[in-house]
Amino acid sequence: MARILVTGAAGFIGSHVCEYFLSVGHSVIGLDNFNDYYDPSIKQKNCADLKNRYPEFQCIWGDIRDANAVSNAFSGDPFHTVIHLAAMAGVRPSLQNPALYQDVNLTGTMTLFEAARMHGVQKILFASSSSVYGNNHKVPFSETDPVDHPISPYAATKKAGELLAYTYHHLYQIPIACLRFFTVYGPRQRPEMAIHKFAKSLLSGTPIDVYNQGLCERDYTYIDDIVSGIVAIWESDYTYDIVNLGNSDTISTLDLIKKIERSVGRTANLNLLPAQPGDVDKTYADITHAKTTYGYSPKTNLDVGIPQFIDWLTAQEVAS
Repeated sequence: MARILVTGAAGFIGSHVCEYFLSVGHSVIGLDNFNDYYDPSIKQKNCADLKNRYPEFQCIWGDIRDANAVSNAFSGDPFHTVIHLAAMAGVRPSLQNPALYQDVNLTGTMTLFEAARMHGVQKILFASSSSVYGNNHKVPFSETDPVDHPISPYAATKKAGELLAYTYHHLYQIPIACLRFFTVYGPRQRPEMAIHKFAKSLLSGTPIDVYNQGLCERDYTYIDDIVSGIVAIWESDYTYDIVNLGNSDTISTLDLIKKIERSVGRTANLNLLPAQPGDVDKTYADITHAKTTYGYSPKTNLDVGIPQFIDWLTAQEVAS
């Protein structure tokens, strides 16, 4: 069994990744700073739930920018793998505070990679983002497409993170896979993300702000498929790689809301608004590489995933 460090372990994707590796018997240490980008109590509950189910799980409070905190996380037995999910997330907020995004997503990533190098980590998986493609006119987006025109500070930091990853692989031969996630959703999804926000507004009867007149298109990917992709890559041999993890299907915001309406059984009150700076028009993953190289095979489409998310959300509403 491997010993694995997961950064951002208390978050949406991180808690699911920890859950999988714990469930099959690996030793998992989480690292998270429980910041207030959204309600920290949500992240605290994620970790508490994991600890209740897997008493051996540890989640350390620490900031990836803090070399001492990162060194402390590495102070026990050696880690076989680092799964680096911690980041300042979100396109629009990155326009308001670009220096914070640069600091966390670049300084933090550099600090983590340096600790991994010093402690002989055998492989790294790094969470990148579909946002690196910008407004790429060629669809679906392939890993070989140019990604030199990011349109938000968040996207720029993720592209820069991939470059750091390549540098550390080149200099120190650490196998690093950069995983370009495409709009992940499912239970425990962050509250500001589209499906969560739209569903909550529908359940409460409040209007939904819809940007770009609802014409943006996204490749929504269910969390279980993302975790299965991470696991498939982790179980494989790689040197340096970039891999799209998406559903390879795309839908407009208006059509997405119609699916949520059907699942909730209510009609939305839409407030149609102009496009927001930094938002890309469309995301759409070419997953040929993930399929052929790693056996990735997403199984949950929106007609299945949205009702499963609504079931989770309504259960949370009842519990609160």
